Amino acid sequence: MSSTPTDSPDDATFEQNRRDQLTTAPESTEADAAPRIDVSEHDGTTRIDVRDDAEVRPGPGPGMPEAAGE
Repeated sequence: MSSTPTDSPDDATFEQNRRDQLTTAPESTEADAAPRIDVSEHDGTTRIDVRDDAEVRPGPGPGMPEAAGE
């Protein structure tokens, strides 16, 4: 179960504005505007998960000592 960050009738406008903003840079691509999180609600609690297929993820990146647990 996933949804967009808002549940209002303006969801399409929000998504279009988000896409426009993320693809404005000179060398940006459609992949830059790909969804990176899933938002779901369970028993009144909102959960935000980073998608498995997200290109950009929080935390230390590959090659950083923190990523290897060093």
